[in-house]
Amino acid sequence: MTSEALLGERELDAVVARRDGAPITGRRYIADALALAKRLPDAGAMLNLSLDRYRFAVGLGAALLRGHISLLPPNHTAHTVERLRARFAQIYALVEPGVDGDGLPMVVHGEDDVDAAAVQASPSIAADLVAALVLTSGSTGEPVPHAKPWGLLAVSARAEAARLAAAIGRDSLAGVTLVATVPAQHMYGFESSVLIALLGGAAFDAGRPFYPADVVAALARTPAPRMLVTTPFHLKTLLDASMALPSVELVLCATAPLAPQLAARAEAAFAAPLLEIYGCTEAGQVATRRTTAGAEWQTFDGLVLGGDGDQAFVQGGHVPQPTPLADVLEVLGSDTFRLLGRSNDLINIAGKRSSLGHLNFHLNAIEGVVDGAFWMPAETADAPGIARLAAFIVAPGIRRESILAALRTRIDAAFLPRRIVHVDALPREATGKLGAARLTELARAHGLARR
Repeated sequence: MTSEALLGERELDAVVARRDGAPITGRRYIADALALAKRLPDAGAMLNLSLDRYRFAVGLGAALLRGHISLLPPNHTAHTVERLRARFAQIYALVEPGVDGDGLPMVVHGEDDVDAAAVQASPSIAADLVAALVLTSGSTGEPVPHAKPWGLLAVSARAEAARLAAAIGRDSLAGVTLVATVPAQHMYGFESSVLIALLGGAAFDAGRPFYPADVVAALARTPAPRMLVTTPFHLKTLLDASMALPSVELVLCATAPLAPQLAARAEAAFAAPLLEIYGCTEAGQVATRRTTAGAEWQTFDGLVLGGDGDQAFVQGGHVPQPTPLADVLEVLGSDTFRLLGRSNDLINIAGKRSSLGHLNFHLNAIEGVVDGAFWMPAETADAPGIARLAAFIVAPGIRRESILAALRTRIDAAFLPRRIVHVDALPREATGKLGAARLTELARAHGLARR
């Protein structure tokens, strides 16, 4: 494979995106990408700050046409942007009109005059071109880049498309539109809303609905068949709103393990199957499971597992080199595993082992808890015999004693939190993730962590 078309093998007149329900064809998408590409710098690395998912995809296409790398950092804070500026001398920001580029040189989306009818073919992109650098925060605070070549992203997108199509009894995702609550800049949103449309035959809604009413409105304006791409946090918020939900073919969920009870609620509410997707920055998407059917995950076609426990790795398909996984796995076969927890999530108190993910699962399963998370200070990790767990909860009207009583029926007493702190909201990211740094800042604000 030496090249991969910008729109894979799809027909140019097929719908690639929808904005407010109105269709946008692949032919128009290519015309928009070509027009934007002409306005990009001669060279550089793009920080794509587009909130509109279609504009993000146009920016990605334009960057590919010019041979530019798209940067996908974990966030766009001033600190992160300064780190990127120091690392990439020719960095520039792609922004929507009226949006600040965080002090970077800017290219602004505009209404370019395009002739979509003149587009006769999908441009070819070199398979080995690094389409994106996904950056994670290293232990030193320096962003650690993970290169994603265009050809391997295409292999990954087709594998996901085949898996999702099979889950709903279709030969392909042609004609299916995705409504996603996750940003396109996050690896999950990048793969499961943008790339699966460009390269996997689906289409996506251009918006990024967050609140339940917005999600319902986005689904309602999207013609069937449609899928919801979301996270456990967004899904729980949506279901708790008790709104009438438009039908979908499938719910796709990722970023954190999903409680089976929540999965069952979602399947009942939508009258559709729910699939979880498992992946990591290093390997990208790796496996799926239907949560209500059991704990086992099945890798995408072409991916093979090796090792076990905290030494598990994956290889094949879009992962050409053996790549360690950052989680503790029980490997059941070359393509099947159970997820036991993250390597840095395991805790040991008084000789007993558990994981923060397991504890959070039981905390959030308590009736009346809207959101909750356990927190363990770093100094406790250095002295594992001392239990200093705390829990932050969003649970209006629920007393500490009631929370502890419910937890005693669910977890070992060694892991009961010493402190339970009621808060108005947890500092989750746009993806619904609750980063360790944000949780530690919350702990500091409540006097639980050293400054």
